Amino acid sequence: MPEEKKSRLWLWILVGATAFFVLLLSVFALVGLAMRGSHGGEFAGFGDKIGVIDVEGVILDPRTVVKQLREFRRDDSIRAIILHVNTPGGGAAASQEIYSEVRRIRDEKKKKIVASIETLGASGGYYISAATEKIYADPASIVGSIGVISQWVNYEDLLKWAKLKDVTFKAGALKDTGNPARPMTPEEKAYFQSLINDMHGQFISAVAEGRKLKMDDVKKLADGRVWTGQQALPLKLVDQIGDFRVAVEETAKAVGIKGEPTLVHPEKERRTLLDLIFGDVSEYIPDRAKLLENHVSFYYLWK
Repeated sequence: MPEEKKSRLWLWILVGATAFFVLLLSVFALVGLAMRGSHGGEFAGFGDKIGVIDVEGVILDPRTVVKQLREFRRDDSIRAIILHVNTPGGGAAASQEIYSEVRRIRDEKKKKIVASIETLGASGGYYISAATEKIYADPASIVGSIGVISQWVNYEDLLKWAKLKDVTFKAGALKDTGNPARPMTPEEKAYFQSLINDMHGQFISAVAEGRKLKMDDVKKLADGRVWTGQQALPLKLVDQIGDFRVAVEETAKAVGIKGEPTLVHPEKERRTLLDLIFGDVSEYIPDRAKLLENHVSFYYLWK
């Protein structure tokens, strides 16, 4: 074969191989985009979807859930959002942060958002659920606990036993209220109780607004107790007895999705050994500020 023909043959082979490689990359890119926002790499598909956000464990930092809500809020292919709730609640302000974002989706974006309570949707978990359009619960789910709690350990007697003394300088009579090294004064107790009462009122108001109930009716239920899903239904604390599957099917029908809906879970942040070595490790290293974080906190938490 002449050298010129050999050169052309190799040129065409090179062009063909390059085109095949580009095509292969394009396919992988499309699959990657389709999988974006899925859980554990599960294929999310194209077209109309339902976003599912898991609210699990004690709520201390609302940023992850709020970020996920905002992402689904902006994504027009997400036709509805389901909060899959399994939490005893957590920080009062942290629960309010999530509640507020849910209300924005419901009232401003007008995107359908519902809650499906699995085992536990109590206190802060119920606070968040109350912001949605509809609450589903299993018959044996635990819901409610509309109340506020703040507690800590007083180690005054331990210091006496160890012959140690707490030394505190302050400006402001109530500056060290809650100091665990001494008893609380009547004034301090009244001060703390006023804070808790105010937060309790905020909780009651949020539930009344979110559930479209009268304040007086919610106040009667706001003594901190919990109910099963079955008991909560006639109290109007939940809308329907049904598991997660029921919530998915009915939500899909409500937004006009025909057939099997595509569920999309937020992409979870993955941490590797390299992240730990080269990334921001400040959250893992105790510092003086963290060691000083012994202040009293207030919780919408079922204990």
